[in-house]
Amino acid sequence: MGQEIVQEHFNKHDFAEFEQRLRDETALLRSWFKDGRFAESAQTGGYEVEAWLIDDQCFPAPINRQFLAEANSPLVVPELSTFNVEINSTPRLLHSDTLSQMQAELEQTWSYCRDSARALDAGILMIGILPTVREQDLTLDHISHMTRYRALNEQLMRLRRGYPFELDIVGRESLTMTHPDVMLEAAATSFQIHLKVSLAQSVRYMNAAMILSAPMVALCANSPYLFGHDLWDETRIPLFEQAVSARSPKSRWSDRVTFGHGYIQHSLFECFEENTVRYPVLLPERMDAAPDRLSHVLLHNGTIWRWNRPLIGFDDSGDPHLRIEHRVVPAGPSVIDTIANAAFFFGLVHNLANQEVAPESLLDFGQARANLYHAAKQGLNAHLDWMGQRQVPVQGLLRDVLLPMARKGLERQEFDAADIDRYLDVIARRLDTWCNGAAWQRAWVEKHGTDMQALTGAYAEQQESGMPVHQWQI
Repeated sequence: MGQEIVQEHFNKHDFAEFEQRLRDETALLRSWFKDGRFAESAQTGGYEVEAWLIDDQCFPAPINRQFLAEANSPLVVPELSTFNVEINSTPRLLHSDTLSQMQAELEQTWSYCRDSARALDAGILMIGILPTVREQDLTLDHISHMTRYRALNEQLMRLRRGYPFELDIVGRESLTMTHPDVMLEAAATSFQIHLKVSLAQSVRYMNAAMILSAPMVALCANSPYLFGHDLWDETRIPLFEQAVSARSPKSRWSDRVTFGHGYIQHSLFECFEENTVRYPVLLPERMDAAPDRLSHVLLHNGTIWRWNRPLIGFDDSGDPHLRIEHRVVPAGPSVIDTIANAAFFFGLVHNLANQEVAPESLLDFGQARANLYHAAKQGLNAHLDWMGQRQVPVQGLLRDVLLPMARKGLERQEFDAADIDRYLDVIARRLDTWCNGAAWQRAWVEKHGTDMQALTGAYAEQQESGMPVHQWQI
């Protein structure tokens, strides 16, 4: 959900003071990278799942405050809108039966959330974009109670000099519109995978995560519809980029949702240095913590939404560590699909990051970036440039090349063989049937028509079954 703040409005002195503290902490962070200050513990993984609260008509239910009080769980927290929440996991070492543990925890938390929603005559749904969300739902009347979100809206509009946000998505159909505030972003919900890495391996893992963004989007796409328009297989990608863009007709700033501007060359510090150059401060909340808590660095970094974002955390001992947040995957369709997506990523990124020849030397950064948008637009029907090959069908790439690589990566991390088989079989069957969440939604509409309420109801019923999406009925 991002770090909460106290102030909602800021003045020039707030910005000047924050920027000075940001520079000082960034200089300290530079020395940490230079001196190898980061913890070198075993790789750990976790996730965040963003979800929708819906009413009995399958429309967004703006009740997250009541829902959070009912759920009363530290793992369930607010999101931008009052009809979204975020479910967090317990970080776990990546080995043995961790994948089964992740599924058990998510099933338990999801069941508890479902019961909490039912107590309020509502439901809860994992999906990239809710088919029934309407423009009138995305207003400041439905912004969450956190000060952070109101301040973000005010500051983004300041950078845009009052110009409304512009949405222009051309897919199977086209959608062009303007929106007066940041609430368009609330229509996009994701499954964010966290990977704790060592300083020595962090560059290779970050670059591998970037390269894998396109195959992951193609495999997991689950957001074909927005406001009744059939757009991209993963419409959430252009929606999020445009919904919080700081660009305007009179603005020079870089977009804050971005694939990036190049591979990492020497250390993840390059991202934090770039933060101070390309991205103006949005939330200049001045904090009293000691500089070595990096409070201002972390708050600023939390307002820049790279599709693969470097994070800094602190272990129980107080030692800093590095994490990579892989943000391209949508929420849903089911709990087992969700953990299968994580398993595929954990195995594949481990394999790719430990190749003898760095894959970033074989795939130009511009190709990796273009691949993401091809995959988001066309899903399993996309063609990607891949390691010297041009226009490779992504379905075959996933099935014949990347799936075996993911298996080897999980085996090398000593995951349980039964878990490897179970979760990668979900991926294999999804590929064999060409059925991810986006494909299922479109197949349902082709059979039953463009009734978004009925589609959402059918999706919710199938999700409730617990089956992976390739087994869902249409």
